[in-house]
Amino acid sequence: MLNLTDITVRLGGRTIIDGATAKLPPRSRVGLIGRNGAGKTTLVRVIAGMLEPDTGSVDMPRGSRLGYIAQDAPSGQSTPFETVLAADIERAALMHEAETSHDPDRLGEIHERLNAIDAHTAPSRAARILVGLGFDEEAQHRPLDSFSGGWRMRVALASLLFSQPDLLLLDEPSNHLDLEAVLWLEDFLKSYPATIVLVSHERDFLNNVVDHILHLERGKTWLYPGGYDAFERQRAERQAQAASARAKQQAEREKLQDYIARNSARASTAKQAQSRAKALARMQPIAEIVDDPSLSFDFPNPGELRPPLITLDMAAVGYGETPVLKKLNLRLDPDDRIALLGRNGNGKTTLARLLAAQLAPMEGAMTATGKMKVGYFTQYQVEELDSGDTPLQHMTRVMKGATPGAVRGQLGRFGFSGDKATTMVGKLSGGERARLALALITREAPHLLILDEPTNHLDVDAREALVQALNAYSGAVVIVSHDRHMLEMSADRLVLVDNGTASDFDGSLDDYIAFVLAKDAGSEGSSEAKISRKDARRAAAEAREQSQELRKAAKAAEAELARLTEQRSVIDRAMFDPSSAAPDLAKLTMTDLMKRRAEVEAKIEAAEAVWLEASEKLEQVAA
Repeated sequence: MLNLTDITVRLGGRTIIDGATAKLPPRSRVGLIGRNGAGKTTLVRVIAGMLEPDTGSVDMPRGSRLGYIAQDAPSGQSTPFETVLAADIERAALMHEAETSHDPDRLGEIHERLNAIDAHTAPSRAARILVGLGFDEEAQHRPLDSFSGGWRMRVALASLLFSQPDLLLLDEPSNHLDLEAVLWLEDFLKSYPATIVLVSHERDFLNNVVDHILHLERGKTWLYPGGYDAFERQRAERQAQAASARAKQQAEREKLQDYIARNSARASTAKQAQSRAKALARMQPIAEIVDDPSLSFDFPNPGELRPPLITLDMAAVGYGETPVLKKLNLRLDPDDRIALLGRNGNGKTTLARLLAAQLAPMEGAMTATGKMKVGYFTQYQVEELDSGDTPLQHMTRVMKGATPGAVRGQLGRFGFSGDKATTMVGKLSGGERARLALALITREAPHLLILDEPTNHLDVDAREALVQALNAYSGAVVIVSHDRHMLEMSADRLVLVDNGTASDFDGSLDDYIAFVLAKDAGSEGSSEAKISRKDARRAAAEAREQSQELRKAAKAAEAELARLTEQRSVIDRAMFDPSSAAPDLAKLTMTDLMKRRAEVEAKIEAAEAVWLEASEKLEQVAA
């Protein structure tokens, strides 16, 4: 069991974690979640012993081995295979001693221990982990220095998984992975035999891996059983209970304040008034759960263009004289929502750069509409923002000739209003910088948005806001992402980049996952399941238009439900506490109140029926 007791951490004079307490069950798989900047990484570093808390303690069973990935990726001339094998320190030390020792008794002890820790299967286990994370046989034996930083971080992850610690700490492990590697990691962690604390913002990953959610909010922690969807339901119930308690407390405060005001000056009731004043002073306010108003994405809609936007005819693209992709035959229309699938290194980013006109075709033809504007988002744009400038300065620089109102209007679409617009970029969170990069690339209302891993710096709520903004956007979208929820909600056409080319994948994202996991080996190449691309695009566009109308209906029903539910609560308060009733209800009899409540209840049922019907139709459209 891992116990966190009253953990408080202050950094730079600011309290990051404030009395966090939690008891994590043995062998549990815990998802640590919270908004960007909530202090998740800080808490993980405290658990790992890398940061001393100002107060509190972390307790775990004596002798427990703890594993956490360092910030620096491994480097040097060692190979990934050698690096992973070396992560089992005891095995490596015993193997070295076995080669150098000449004591027969000691050699016997060494080999007995090597058998006990199953050391002879270590090479095959190391190879399996590396293959799962995307390293083929050749890549496993290349020097580390020949890999990019992202791939070397995969080696660090492989080393950590291979060492099998008793407490496995993972801080956003999927950030450097493609979808295929995420699926493998998910399967690996589901059967991991010890405790896991996992920081992640991917709801599918959390739903499929963890059995508890530890929510960090305003420096405090709350532990919920189940995956992310279960957490959302339980948290909504907690918020509703808190809102009800807050309303009751506010009513009680007002009663006390009214009594004190009316009775303090009268000698006969002054003592009672003083007593109530003390009770009022002792009453701790129930904190209001506040949503972040700056959590905003609003893509400006472009003008209409006739299809197609882009056509590729037997095109090839690459770098220098070496093509990465060949025989590309793709058509992109104004209503397309495309997800590019395939392992990292297969050419997804290369294809995205071709569509963004950052690379020219090496052979074949590429035709694009002359008036088309493209917004292309990459992680490099986030990293290259000038930390010494403000969002306002960045936007003013790229919107030359625009009025100050237009500049601030574009920033406001992405949550940078008021003081946020004049905050130094260096003080913004990773998610805020990603929002700023999106604001910059969409300033001219592009007809095509190309988003290459847009969610890496975004928390769960920000990802959901991005999904909703993409669904409201009327232009074409091409997405590269390992976030399944984003792909499922935002894309209706899948393009597989593999074997040196790219082509439409006939099937759903679930079909692709089954294909990757080799669970549906006979489905590949089935011609009966295929439909023409033109019909698929038309059906997808019709479905998207229908789903937008259904979403509006569902949203209106939700708003009506909220309004009616509040009416019912007001009536309930009037029935059980007449002194706090609103003026229009205070004069009604109990019979009249019950009658009015029944009328509101009937309206609630009707609104629920409308919402349920719209939701069911939305599911049918999605299917």
